[in-house]
This record gives sequence, structure tokens and C-alpha cells, in this order.
Amino acid sequence: MQTLAQRLAEELGQNEKYVQNVIDLIDEGNTIPFIARYRKELHGAMDDTTLRTLSERLGYLRNLEQRKQEVKKAISEQGKLTGELEKAIDSATILSEVEDLYRPYKQKRRTRATIAREKGLEPLAVKLFMQVKNAQTPEVLAASYLNPEQGVETAEDALQGASDILAEVLSDDAAIRKSLKDLAGKRAFLVTRAAKEEDSVYALYYDFRRPLAQLQGHQVLAVNRGEKEGFLKVSVELDRELALKVLENRTLRGASPSTEFVRAAAADSYDRLIFPSIERELRSSLTDQAAEGAIRTFALNLRPLLMQPPVKGKVTMGLDPGYRNGCKVAVVDGTGKVLDTAVVYPTFGERRRREAIDLLKGLVKKDGVRHIAIGNGTASRETEQMTAELIRELDTPVSYMIVSEAGASVYSASKLAAEEFPQFDVNLRSAVSIARRLQDPLAELVKIDPKAIGVGQYQHDMPQARLDEALDGVVEDCVNAVGVDVNTASPSLLRRVSGLNAATAKNIVAYREEHGPFTARKQLLKVPKLGPKAYQQCAGFLRVPESAQVLDRTAVHPESYAAAEQLLTLCGYTLEDVSRGGLADLPNRLEQAGAQRAEAFCGAGMLTLRDVARELLKPGRDPREELPAPILRTDVMELKDLKPGMVLTGTVRNVVDFGVFVDIGVHQDGLVHISEICSRYLKHPSEALSVGDVVQVVVLGVEEKKQRISLSIKQVQMQKN
Repeated sequence: MQTLAQRLAEELGQNEKYVQNVIDLIDEGNTIPFIARYRKELHGAMDDTTLRTLSERLGYLRNLEQRKQEVKKAISEQGKLTGELEKAIDSATILSEVEDLYRPYKQKRRTRATIAREKGLEPLAVKLFMQVKNAQTPEVLAASYLNPEQGVETAEDALQGASDILAEVLSDDAAIRKSLKDLAGKRAFLVTRAAKEEDSVYALYYDFRRPLAQLQGHQVLAVNRGEKEGFLKVSVELDRELALKVLENRTLRGASPSTEFVRAAAADSYDRLIFPSIERELRSSLTDQAAEGAIRTFALNLRPLLMQPPVKGKVTMGLDPGYRNGCKVAVVDGTGKVLDTAVVYPTFGERRRREAIDLLKGLVKKDGVRHIAIGNGTASRETEQMTAELIRELDTPVSYMIVSEAGASVYSASKLAAEEFPQFDVNLRSAVSIARRLQDPLAELVKIDPKAIGVGQYQHDMPQARLDEALDGVVEDCVNAVGVDVNTASPSLLRRVSGLNAATAKNIVAYREEHGPFTARKQLLKVPKLGPKAYQQCAGFLRVPESAQVLDRTAVHPESYAAAEQLLTLCGYTLEDVSRGGLADLPNRLEQAGAQRAEAFCGAGMLTLRDVARELLKPGRDPREELPAPILRTDVMELKDLKPGMVLTGTVRNVVDFGVFVDIGVHQDGLVHISEICSRYLKHPSEALSVGDVVQVVVLGVEEKKQRISLSIKQVQMQKN
């Protein structure tokens, strides 16, 4: 039998030794970000996504093994665990196979078969199922089992009870269920019909029929939601005659007086027990697969959203649009500190609109505003038009950007926001959040429940624990990839650092408030509840800009400080050169030294040394700054301004199964269908694009009434060629 390491290595296409090392590291309590960054020699430079997949599969396989042991124990206690059955359980590769094998031995509620057994009809069922060639007819056999006291008054009563027993036995047979599930997977259809005579977003599915094997995840989730909301009737269809042939091949044993009886019992089993059960399982499996796909897409979208390049160091105005309650305004300085707040009413007539522009103009001049972030919610269009007019009247350069406000209202009403801004009401907190999202998307978005950020579909239909696990992993990876300033980070940001939790994050903030800014990484060991293991996991991801030790300001882990200093010596540099930024040739000198010499001299592996060298080139660099800057605008364009053939520059806002949505500056995002992304075949849009990508698109069509814009990236590329 394969070991866990062998199986995972085979599944993931990784070296077994490295996989075993990762398993050991996980079991020792190491976090994925720490393993990914600081244990490369042990795992062969697997990326964090591969490591998380490995960790998830490890958890699944261990749960599977635990369930196998539980099932074997339960069957053994009944005295029914044969060598063959034990082997079948041990060989099962998925949980549903284990449950199918356990099915005949499960404690059942009182069924028709249970009642028939209580009447003493099981021996009759066994005799009939044997289908002996020269046996007596079923009616003659049944006559021996009449028992009026038990309600078995006629041969028909006895035969009905025997049929009920056979039907249940067949429905519990793991091999039969597997054969029929395999058939259904290849030949069954998902069929949907309208449950109501009214138009809805589910109209596409009012007469829908698609092979299960061809269904896409977003279709499954849409159908499920339509059924839940009462707009759709949903069923699985499988050719009954074909299914019965499969069943009969496994149950009929040649010509016998009881053959037709068994055939009828098999048909009853299929219609009443097997197919309804398999239909439920198939739909559940389709839903699970669709959910996993949606979660992967969500995580895929979340990562680039969190890693958007920050627009740092500039005074920023945040506008939270609204009609009835007005447009909430917050001005923050380059560090996110609130300078001014206000509420304006640009939708309350021309006079109030003029007052709004004048007030905002005054704030721009007073505070030196350089960028304006506008939330994309209600009244965003009117607010954008007002902003464009405001910019035209200014004599200083100011630009704006539409910012997703998904989750801003959730954050503004949270306990966290109340603690951060006790002096502001809920609406003004939202405006602060919008301003800060432009300045540092990651630092602000970590305060919000990941599933409220709005970069996916059907997130509220997902298994919430699984969704939270996946999204929290993405947030953790992003935070640790960027690194965190220990002296400015909020508790929300700190708790996402490898090795820290909500309690230790608060303790770090409390320590620096009491003792002043941290001046060395080692001081973290003085923080209450932050022990040596937590320090090992978090130290490399926390920056201490105020430290006299230059390495404390970098992503070099304290355990590698000696190796870093030896590396500098080997290559003819000093720590002072790190501070001055004069190490341009460091990677080349390292490679020239050769792996064997460098590893022996520095006492560290080559993968670690290369990481150290890259970090020393740009101490404390922010990887987000190497990405394309976000598009900032100075004027507004409306839907009616769009014409087919126009070529525009936009930003990818969401990636879904059937295409990508692109912000082209007209408030309504346009759709680039998967077929219009590029000339080559794409299984999924994520193969070509990510959230935040800046792309050129051509307008294919505009439906003003439905607020739909069709775009193409492929045709722009074709025009260029």
C-alpha cells in the first residue's frame, strides 16, 4: 500500500522526499508561508499554492483513513468484517466509496425491508435470489412462509416482502451503485424547467438540458440557486432501460422460475431506491465540484486584488456615493490619517451640486489632495460626473479612480471600525476605507471578511468553512509576500502574519504603545504570549524600519543573518553596502562563487542564499510596486458615448468561468467573453488574465437598456497584427 507521501507525490508530480519533508514540517506546526519562503531546501522551491494544495490533500487523505478505520471497526463489531471487505475498504480512494461499502451495515431506520425481515421473509428472499434452475415457482416457495399473525396472509404478501428485502439489498450493493454512478456520469442529463410563468434572471434555464459531463460550474450553481428561489424544477435524467440492463447484468443468473421475480425486484429497487439516491449523490457531487471551482476562482481573483499596486504617499479623498444620505467625504494624508470629513449632496438639485463642488474644491486646496477614490455603489455615476467637473475647475493636477466598495459597509459597521474610528459615524468610516483602498489595498482589505470583497460568483452559496479556509490562505500568503511594518501595522494586518493570531497581534500593538516603536526584531520575544515558535514563524515577515541592524529591515530571516553576513564577505561587500544600496553585482558574484563553495562558506543552501541575495539588492522591497500602476482618470465617459469599434484601455475587475469583466471607465463593467480573450483555446479565462491586469479592448456592442457592454481583447490584437 502507498504511503501518504508516495500518493501525494504522484498526485502533485513532486519528489517524494520533498513531499515527506513538507508533511513533517506541517506536523511540527510550521505555517505554509514560513515553509514556502524559509524552508526551500527541504521542499525544492514549491510555491505557496502547491504547498497549500498538498496541505489540503493531506488533511483529506488523513480524514479518509480515519473514516476507513471507523467503518472497519463498526463492521467488525457486528462480526461481519471479511478479508475481502476489509481489502475493498482499504483500497477505496474517495470517501463516497467507503460509505457505499459501509451502507449495508449501517443502522437503518425502520424500512419496508426491515418490516419484511421481522415477518421472517429473509430466507424466502435469499432462495428466490439464488435463481436455481429447477426450483419451485415463487408462488409455491412463498406458500411455506405464510403467517397470518405477522400479516403474511397470502403468497402475494410473502412475495411482496421478499421483493422489498431484495430491493434494499440491491440498493446497498456497492458494486451495483458504482456501475450505475459511472453510467450516469457518462450518460445522464441535468434537466431544468420553469416553475413559474414569469421572467427572471433564470430564463436561460427554463428549458435546459445538458449532459452531466458537459456541465460548467457556474451553470450548476445558477440552477441550484434558481431551484432554491422557486423559479426552476430540476431533475437528473438517465435512460431507464440502459440502467436496468446494467442492474440485470449484475443480478440475473440465467433461466429460472424466479428470474422474472428478481427482474421485477431489481426494477423496483432502481425506481424506488437506487436512482433517487444516486440522483441526490450526483447533484451533491456536481455542487461540490462547482463549489470547489468557484472557490478556486474566488481565490484566484482575490490574490491580484489584494496585490494591487498601492498609490502611496499622496493625500487622498475618499467619496462614498449615496442619494438619500448624501455623498460621504473623507480626506486622509499619505499615511492614511484622517484630515477632514464632510457630507455633500450632489444629487439634490443644481444648487446643492454647486455647493458640493465648491466644498470639495476647498478641501482639495486646503489639504493638498492629489487623488480621489470613488466608491462604485449607488449614485457612483453622479458622483463621478461631479468629480470630473471638479477636476476641470482645479488649477492643480488631480486624478480619480473608481474603487470597489464591496465590503466597505460591512467593515464600517464592524466592531473593528468602531474601535478604529469611535468619533465617526458608520457612513464616514466607509469613506475613509474607500480612500485607504486606493493608498494600500492590502492593508485595508484585510479588515474585511474575504467573502465580502466581491470578486467571484455565488460566494454565499459556498460551504462557508471551506471558503473561509481558502480565502484566509490567500490573504495570509499576500500579507506575508509583501511584509509588514511592525511599528505601523494594524492588529487586522498583524493577525494575518505567519505565526500570529488575533491575541498576539493585539499584544504587539499594546507593547509598542506602552514601550514605543520596536527598534529590533528580537524585541518581539518580549511581547506577551509570543513564544519562540511564533517568533520563528513571524520574524522574517515583520520589518523594523527603525532598527540599527539593516537586516531587521529586510525579509531575511534572523536564523539566516550569519549566512547573509558570510555571503556579503564572500562577495566582497559589507552591511554598510546594503544600507547604501551598492550591491548590484551581488547575484552574479554569488553564482560565480559556485554552489559548493558558497554553501560551505555561508552555512546555508543555495536556494536560501539566492533569496538572501535578491532581498539585499532591494531591502524591504514591496513586490507590488513592480506591477503595472492602476489607471487614474481625469474625465468621465458615459455608456452613450461608446460606439462599436472604439479601442479603450481598461482594468480587469473580475474573472469568471465564462469570461472577464473589464472596467473601461463608464461605471458599468464590460464583458469579454472567453472566446474573445485570445486566439488560442482557453479552458478558463484565468489562463490568460488576472484581476488588476490592464488591457486594451475594442467595443463590440452596447445595450443601453440592459446596461450591457460586449468587448474583445482578441480583435485588438488581430488589428495590431
